[in-house]
Amino acid sequence: MDLRRLAVLAAGLAALAAGWWARGAEASIHTYDREPFREVGNAFLLSGGSEGIVADVADPAAPPSSFIKFVNVTFWRTPEAAESHAKMAHSTGLVQAILFEAADRDNIGGSAYGGQRSICCTPDLAKLEGCKQGEVIRRPSSDDPDWPYVLDTHFSANHLSVKLEDEPVRITKTGMYNLFFISCDPKLRGLTMSGKTIWKNPGGYLPGRMAPLMKFYVLMSLAYLLVMIVWFSQYIRFWRDILPIQNWITLVIALGLFEMTLWYFEYLNFNSSGVRPVGITTWVVTVGAIRKTVSRLLILSISMGYGVVRPTLGGLTSKVLLLGLTYFLASELLDIAENVGTINDISGKARLFLVLPDAFLDAFLILWIFTSLSRTLEKLQARRSSVKLDIYRKFTNALAVSVIASVAWIGYEVYFKATDPFSERWQSAWIITAFWDVLAFVLLLVICYLWAPSQSSQRYAYSGEAADDDDEESQSLTKGDGEVGMVKIDKDRSAGVSGAFSLDDEAEEDKRE
Repeated sequence: MDLRRLAVLAAGLAALAAGWWARGAEASIHTYDREPFREVGNAFLLSGGSEGIVADVADPAAPPSSFIKFVNVTFWRTPEAAESHAKMAHSTGLVQAILFEAADRDNIGGSAYGGQRSICCTPDLAKLEGCKQGEVIRRPSSDDPDWPYVLDTHFSANHLSVKLEDEPVRITKTGMYNLFFISCDPKLRGLTMSGKTIWKNPGGYLPGRMAPLMKFYVLMSLAYLLVMIVWFSQYIRFWRDILPIQNWITLVIALGLFEMTLWYFEYLNFNSSGVRPVGITTWVVTVGAIRKTVSRLLILSISMGYGVVRPTLGGLTSKVLLLGLTYFLASELLDIAENVGTINDISGKARLFLVLPDAFLDAFLILWIFTSLSRTLEKLQARRSSVKLDIYRKFTNALAVSVIASVAWIGYEVYFKATDPFSERWQSAWIITAFWDVLAFVLLLVICYLWAPSQSSQRYAYSGEAADDDDEESQSLTKGDGEVGMVKIDKDRSAGVSGAFSLDDEAEEDKRE
């Protein structure tokens, strides 16, 4: 089975898995479809969303540019709860919508005599806090006494449902906002809600954490486009001398440009409509997973000496493709979990069973890459291939720097999330995502520089004789002109018995050659 069929199969499986997270496929327009309230302490609670919103600086008399609007929000109680009240009763159940900025989270709820914290006012707390029994405990913010913002909705008589008044709430302070629907009435057990809320920033519907990424993807698209123009001009100029590895580099550049452009248009559509369709987002993350997979296989192939030390990967090809397919599936499912159906601005806590396979495969790839690089460097030293050796040393140094930078950034990311559990630093959270795209782009630039198309590409591709190397490699690998050299692969040292993914497979393959 060739790589294209494997990629199509994997994409199909991943697209099928997207249905697992398809509920809530809208982002800044949060939709609720008979969502059940859950019991938390002495309250019944339902989370309505969390997003970073920039303050509205427009004239107070003008329509708000930053707001949270309730649209057709309806609460439904059970028939048993409704029948327990008389037809002529006035208020037979209270539901409250609580909107607050993350910095004011401690202004919601309280505790009596240092005991367990309660959301709803109890008889003891009514005496201590002055709250009203049966309602959510709310203390005014030090910045604005009208916040946290509370909207009360009362059931009437024995009606099964009640509708929250449709009204926009103007946001006058930049922050991470949280919306909760809460009932303190024990008779409202089994309460559900339907409707939607619309969250809008001055620049559009993009959540605050994602908004900077739209501009970032524009810059990355332009950077990839510039690299594509320069690379392709050289590719066309020296098309007769192109190496197979340079074809793969061209593919990675094209995939990178395609991915960054798709991300920009996906965010642009999201920002203008407030809706994030599942199909479009799944398509974008699939292209990204393909790009990441091909990039890693490219680095692995270069490390093995493909196109420079050896003409093919030989018996290792099937293992490399199998590893690539496995990595694609792991990356695809993780990206779907983190992006498809994303509603809130709280940084995605991806499921552990999806994060671990992706991290394990990355670690295994790094180990295999550096093991292969070590063997390739030994071959080049034995052949006294000074120019090729210099190129591979530069490549090794670039990889080492990227691995060190990755480990350091992972440490920073863990620290960032551990010290910001409520996403109060949401305005700088986009850097976490952007770093990995920048790192991949810089490493691609290094590869493009070291393996740029030239007249001498084929001449230095497979020259394995030491005598030839002494004469030919006095020039740069990417300069000069000459003829295609003869393919000759020397025998390397023997290795032990390999398993399905043993790192000794490469040495054993060399022995067979």
